[in-house]
Amino acid sequence: MKGKAFKVFSVIFFLFLGVMLFSAHLKESSKKEVNPPHPYTVVDTGQKKCYDNFKEIPCPKTGQPFYGQDAQYKGYEPHYVDNGNGTITDVNTGLVWTKGLDWDENGVINYKDKMSYKEALKWVKKKNKEKYLGSSDWRLPSIKELYSLIQFSGIDPDPRSIKTKKLIPFINKDYFDFAYGDTSSGERIIDAQFVSSTKYVSKTMMGAETVFGVNFADGRIKGYPAGPMPGRREDKQFYVYLVRGNPNYGKNDFIDNGDGTITDRATGLMWAKDDSGYGMTWKETLAWIEKKNKEKYLGYSDWRLPNAKELQSIVDYSRSPDTTDSPAISPIFKCNPIKNEENKPDYGFYWTSTTHVGQHGGGRSAVYISFGRALGWMRKPGPTRSHVLMDVHGAGAQRSDPKAGNPKNFPYGRGPQGDVIRIYNFVRLVRGGFLLPQVPQPVYK
Repeated sequence: MKGKAFKVFSVIFFLFLGVMLFSAHLKESSKKEVNPPHPYTVVDTGQKKCYDNFKEIPCPKTGQPFYGQDAQYKGYEPHYVDNGNGTITDVNTGLVWTKGLDWDENGVINYKDKMSYKEALKWVKKKNKEKYLGSSDWRLPSIKELYSLIQFSGIDPDPRSIKTKKLIPFINKDYFDFAYGDTSSGERIIDAQFVSSTKYVSKTMMGAETVFGVNFADGRIKGYPAGPMPGRREDKQFYVYLVRGNPNYGKNDFIDNGDGTITDRATGLMWAKDDSGYGMTWKETLAWIEKKNKEKYLGYSDWRLPNAKELQSIVDYSRSPDTTDSPAISPIFKCNPIKNEENKPDYGFYWTSTTHVGQHGGGRSAVYISFGRALGWMRKPGPTRSHVLMDVHGAGAQRSDPKAGNPKNFPYGRGPQGDVIRIYNFVRLVRGGFLLPQVPQPVYK
């Protein structure tokens, strides 16, 4: 009996010791010093599959149609640490995030956990006074900080969907709490917009003050009213994550190399100073880049179509056609102007290498960034129900276009806001990044 008792005691002791050591490890990891590769590390999109204009395909080889898309280039893979205290550290970016969304602490994530933009700003101040999770330097994330979390392994739901069982959100649920829209409160499945601190420098819809947000349900950046939605009394409601750490994240450090290229020392990426000068389909874009590489364009043969997160990294959210008479990008770059659907001066949509996978459409659409107005055809209230073209989501929005087809087949766009469909979009080339030499960066705790 004594021998058995000793064995039982030994098992309990070592189990207790293991738990204590594991707890100490979690506590230590929450204090772990994180040294990101770059001040503004662009984390990979997580897209692992290749697509043609319609469906998933085996990844093509050089010289084959559709070669050069997102899944064929390796970036900084998402790397998170769960600190065991309600926070998540992103090792690549040096940012520390709140994990949860259940802000009313009732055990359920629903509409009651959402906040307006103004409420979120007040909420951050309150949490800092409380030293929430041991820190008093939380902030509402900028749009670039918030977009660092997006992963394009997600599936864009059909707007009419009422079930989420087979859907995949555009964020890693192994680390971050997530919920689709609260249908029991009258929301749609896709109403999972997360608010940022970045306000649009112009106005959207019908003169609405606008704040950018990321929708982790459908994989987009859009501008949303900072106050009520059109026809509503209540301010637009959002889910909220808080962030702290790395104050340099999202800040570019451009250098004009004098040879037609621009280096961003903050991200390690090199960009072509000029764009393609004309629009083309997604398939044509990938073929055009292969041709440019054969020609050693600007002295290099390793140009690629930027993925969604790389291209969004060069958006300048302090600029817009309406306020600075320019695209939403640093004037160090050249952007060819266009005449938009109302024949007014504007700037284009730019393709990315990232497919926007749809619930029923498969690989039919690819992601673009709007450096000009993110236009949409909205119906006017009243008996005529006529369509009006307006900037519905702001310069710097990220949406998606069909990879092929005729834009004339979409006379009033598509989606709830009538997103303008162009299909023939502009291109800006990028190279480097993950393979560039890494330089020592500040340490964040």
